[in-house]
Amino acid sequence: MSHDPVLIWGAGAIGGTIGAYLARAGYPVTFVDTVEPHVEAIRNRGLAITGPVDSFTVKAPAFTPAQLEGRWSRILLCVKTPQTDAAMAALRPHLTEDGYVASFQNGLCEPRIAESVGASRVMGAFINFGADWIAPGEILYGNRGAVVVGETDGRMTGRLETLHRAMRIFEPEAIQTDRIYAHLWGKLAYLTLLYAQALGDKGIGDCIARPELRLLWDEILGEATAVAAAEGVAPIGFDGFDPMAFAAGGDPARRDLSIERMVRFNRASAKTHSGIWRDLAIRKRPTEVAFQVGQISEIGRRHGIPTPRVDRLVALIREIETGARPISDCNLLELAA
Repeated sequence: MSHDPVLIWGAGAIGGTIGAYLARAGYPVTFVDTVEPHVEAIRNRGLAITGPVDSFTVKAPAFTPAQLEGRWSRILLCVKTPQTDAAMAALRPHLTEDGYVASFQNGLCEPRIAESVGASRVMGAFINFGADWIAPGEILYGNRGAVVVGETDGRMTGRLETLHRAMRIFEPEAIQTDRIYAHLWGKLAYLTLLYAQALGDKGIGDCIARPELRLLWDEILGEATAVAAAEGVAPIGFDGFDPMAFAAGGDPARRDLSIERMVRFNRASAKTHSGIWRDLAIRKRPTEVAFQVGQISEIGRRHGIPTPRVDRLVALIREIETGARPISDCNLLELAA
């Protein structure tokens, strides 16, 4: 990024945290967000990053999409997955001919972005740090986590190296890869655990640690890795999660070790619950389920691979979204039955 201007489209937990670090380091960062009080707070009193990892405030230009003028060669797309198409329609006039959009989202959004701007103008990113939007102008940075960037076609390019250098300002252990989809599928599999946690009251670490759910984790992660294999992808692990341990024929002892490591990683975080749980329990809004773990079911159907646990997980989340089911730890037992 070489301190060239960067546009952060979506200044929530992901975009706000990354953008704040880049702005503090001297990058000319501009934020775009659809929440007007959040935009006004960033512009007027600054964006505050709080929590155990770091605490600081930066002021930066911030706009709603309708207010934005100008063009950028580097845009980091950090919106929720259901907002991808609308965001792309709004940001496309602000992308230079030689520029790119890097997807800092959870899910497989890169092909959808490519439909809008062309495959050569898309880059991928995998993130697993913990952050929550708390209030206008305030984001909790709860824990550090894996950050990976890569070209969608696997090339190692100059622009990838430049983006990677910028990401290391935010996360010193950030890496660049020639297998970005393997990392994205690793996160997609892990999201089955986070959506399962959102069904109940316990935090991520305590939910994963429940012994009565041990077989459920094997089954639901087995479905995710089977679908990934049908796509020709061997998911890559991170932060204690070893997805291939849950693939068909995986070593049970290796699975147990992965569970133990995931529990330890998540119990150490100030972000105790998933953003999915916050959507349902705190912000009272729909999740991204159809665009995330719902993709596992959809892709599985194309390959003729049944995904009954994932399908039921999606259905239970939908019931909570519509008010037909309360959040309860008992939901996990129903999913496991």
